[in-house]
Amino acid sequence: MASTGAEPSDLADLPEFCDELFVTLGRSDQRRWAETYVRGLLVVPGRKSIRRISELVVGRDADQSLQQFVNQSPWAWAPVRQRLAERVDRALRPSAWVVREVVFPKNGANSVAVARQYSPSAGRMLNCQRAVGVFMAGEHGATPVNWRLLLPKAWDTDLARRAKARVPDEERSRRTWEYLLDCFDEMTGTWGTPAAPVVVDLSGDPGMLPLLGGLEERGMRYLAQVSTATPVAPAGAPHRPRTVGQLITAAAGRGRTTLSWRDEDTGAVTTSDFVAATLPGPTAADNRPGRLPWVRHVLAEWPIGQHRPRAVWTTNLGVTDIREPVRLLRAASRVEVEGPRLAEEFGLRHFEGRSFQGWHHHVTLVSAAHGYELLRELATRGYDEGRLLRPRA
Repeated sequence: MASTGAEPSDLADLPEFCDELFVTLGRSDQRRWAETYVRGLLVVPGRKSIRRISELVVGRDADQSLQQFVNQSPWAWAPVRQRLAERVDRALRPSAWVVREVVFPKNGANSVAVARQYSPSAGRMLNCQRAVGVFMAGEHGATPVNWRLLLPKAWDTDLARRAKARVPDEERSRRTWEYLLDCFDEMTGTWGTPAAPVVVDLSGDPGMLPLLGGLEERGMRYLAQVSTATPVAPAGAPHRPRTVGQLITAAAGRGRTTLSWRDEDTGAVTTSDFVAATLPGPTAADNRPGRLPWVRHVLAEWPIGQHRPRAVWTTNLGVTDIREPVRLLRAASRVEVEGPRLAEEFGLRHFEGRSFQGWHHHVTLVSAAHGYELLRELATRGYDEGRLLRPRA
């Protein structure tokens, strides 16, 4: 995606985009402020504070009105996200839904959901807010369309902080995988969005493994990065690999598949070996009517010349043609590019409010700005999502 900092003349179709996206906002002034905020996220350089957006986009002292719209106005964010997802799904034809933890470092203790807590993606304790975003991802781009703010357990009983941050009574701490299943249920159920395979990194958080069973119960495909220490057979089982690492090492001795692909942005060619194996023992088969018999496999990427795999995944996708899951990994790699850009260029981490609904409003508006940039680029450059991976001769 091109960087932000677009001139106003470059955003001629932004009003039409915002009219469609924010049609469910009940008042015309709300829709006007929504477009103003999105425009500010796109054109204001540096920090995207409400004051800077007011000064540089509105051209007058309107920060109080803009602050009220983001932090206090009671507009529903879910319908906006749904309409964004519909637009992105049509244009990008995503091959994957990619899950990412997003961390919002904080100095104080009063912003909603702030606590000193462990971040699996950072690998350490931080004073922060933690969230999970679901990105629609394809070969030519990725953008977030849905979010969950993870409420720490301490916030369940701290009535004073809940009141100050206006946390809804029904909002309670849950396990991360439960937040994600709720997110997917909203997307496939309420929104009616066709599900794509879920790509998620569980390697830093073994407590997330129940997510896979939940996806299987919903008939959803997945490709989940796991630790090589993840068990695959009961302790004491004779003559069977006990961990994913042992299983994939044994499979590597029986043969590898080599794939090469070109990065469309840099032109660099990457070549790696891939190894696949089927998990031993009982599967997660479910033969009830309307259900598919799921079989889990393990996939590993071995950079050429390396003695250890770079990463290992478990999946209920077929691995007869390894190019299929590797396509998903390529799509997921687009999120690695867009994540840092969201944080800084689109102002994801620049939110200054403290309320629950203010946080959700902000990340929704950031998603709208980022989605607009992606949709505009797809339309301008006419990308084709059908390109194949090339096996090396």
